Amino acid sequence: MAGLLDKRLWIVSGKGGVGKSTIAAALALRSARAGRRTLVCEVNTQERISGLLERPPAGPDVKRLEENLWAVDVRPQEAMREYGIMVLRFETLYKTVFENRLVRYFLRFVPSLQELVLLGKIMFHLQEKLPDGRWRYDTVVLDAPATGHAISFLSVPQVLLQTLPPGPMTREALKMRDLLVDPAVTAAVLVALPEEMPVNEAVELHAALKDKVRIRTHAAVLNQSFPERFTDGDLEALAGHPELQRVAQAHHDRAALAVLAGTKLERNLHAPVYAVPRLFVPRFGRDAVEQVMGHLEPLVTGET
Repeated sequence: MAGLLDKRLWIVSGKGGVGKSTIAAALALRSARAGRRTLVCEVNTQERISGLLERPPAGPDVKRLEENLWAVDVRPQEAMREYGIMVLRFETLYKTVFENRLVRYFLRFVPSLQELVLLGKIMFHLQEKLPDGRWRYDTVVLDAPATGHAISFLSVPQVLLQTLPPGPMTREALKMRDLLVDPAVTAAVLVALPEEMPVNEAVELHAALKDKVRIRTHAAVLNQSFPERFTDGDLEALAGHPELQRVAQAHHDRAALAVLAGTKLERNLHAPVYAVPRLFVPRFGRDAVEQVMGHLEPLVTGET
């Protein structure tokens, strides 16, 4: 199977709390290490990725974190301004229209406008080019909202195409929709934990992406997995040591759950599943992200 390096937009999503920002940070770091100019985007949230990489917050403007790696927290107010200038072309016209108090009041009631401008800024960076014609960013990693919000967020272009008359907004929506559904450009990576609810949400997210947004699931990441270390024979051998046997049994049971979770994901997503082991570290920072990155190498390169 082709690796993520064959795509330009990597969308990372899953149930809240499964570690999708950690996976997004690790993937962005690996892309940058491959020599690709990489932009990692968070969406109107408290920034986590810059902190995980032990760098200062990026904020709403694209900021360089290190060689080949940039970050941005896409926020509504700044994205609205950039979208207005991009579509209306003239800053003075933007100020006349979008910064008018009465207009701004009514804009609050335009369906999906906020999501449109947030997604629009991300897609603008995906298509941005350098003066020599090369892509400004070879890879854009989107740390997408959690499951339910991710669907509504990524569905915005299709919704607008179905509800609005032809015009500048629908032209922008069509461009976004075409990039999102192009499997040569976009890949979705779904993150879950080896637990029932996160796995079920990943399966539901896959189905919704396929049916409502037509985005292909490239792979899943089973985060915080326990590898199999104790066989049934090992447990029997520890019969005379009840405390050790109890610990080994707990680890054995967690490993078995991870196997079941991975199997369910593979069967329902029809996509490969990559396990990232649970890390026992005193502080989850850059070193931990580097370890996660190592476990994601086959996902990125496509090599087994």
